[in-house]
Amino acid sequence: MNNTNSKRKPYVREMKKDWWLKNAFYTGYMIREGTSIFVSIYAVVLMWGLLRLVQGQEAFNGWLESLQSPVAILFHVIALAACLFHAKTWFALAPKAMRIFRGEDLVPEKPIVIVQYVALAVVSLLILIIVA
Repeated sequence: MNNTNSKRKPYVREMKKDWWLKNAFYTGYMIREGTSIFVSIYAVVLMWGLLRLVQGQEAFNGWLESLQSPVAILFHVIALAACLFHAKTWFALAPKAMRIFRGEDLVPEKPIVIVQYVALAVVSLLILIIVA
């Protein structure tokens, strides 16, 4: 079908910039997706630190000193809050994205979420033990 000769205008639905603010589900979704920006930037900061570590003690110490500025500390606080919010919302979303069956019955959401929090606590504790 060739639409180049058609005199009809295609229907284009108007999409306002604040469409996601009108529904709480979409607002939460957009905020969760927005937190991934901070998670990504923080990952780049950590990779930059690894690069400086490979370059030697002096380069790594310079990177550590740059992290002690008020702007860097503020960014870390915001990034921590964004990471915690992102993790919380993803843990709540995971049972919907990953449906687990036990026989013919669907495993309830609550145990899946609890297992994720327990795994997070165990891995965090192991990292603290290794680092300390």
